[in-house]
Amino acid sequence: MSEAIHVVCPQCDAVNRLAPARLRDAPVCGKCAQALFSGRPLDVDSARFTRHVARNDIPVLVDFWADWCGPCKMMAPHFAQAAMQLEPAVRLLKVDTERSQDLSARFGIRSIPTIALFQGGSEIARQAGAMGASDIVAWAQSHARQAQRG
Repeated sequence: MSEAIHVVCPQCDAVNRLAPARLRDAPVCGKCAQALFSGRPLDVDSARFTRHVARNDIPVLVDFWADWCGPCKMMAPHFAQAAMQLEPAVRLLKVDTERSQDLSARFGIRSIPTIALFQGGSEIARQAGAMGASDIVAWAQSHARQAQRG
């Protein structure tokens, strides 16, 4: 049997232990009993960002965006479509760079939208500019596979 992995609940932020084979079985949180995967990106602030990036054993794809950014607004529905395709293999987060300026500074976000893929708490890939859903999915899957190979 495979080792258990950790998945952070999108509702209560509790860390859940799951067998990897159970990811596709619509798992629920052991603390709040809500679904661990909704097929939607999760809007997070700095504290929640840190918990999800640091504690999820699955890759975490983050959309750094701002409300005033036209390309960000154009990409938002594509990022949501990507979440439906990538979960439960990848957790998708949205970070409003205006509300979480500390994260923008910490990660040197210079243009938006920017997507970044994290694995094991570390950034492993980054792409600036608006993308369509299929491009987001292909990009995330490609970089996640590369990270797994080492």
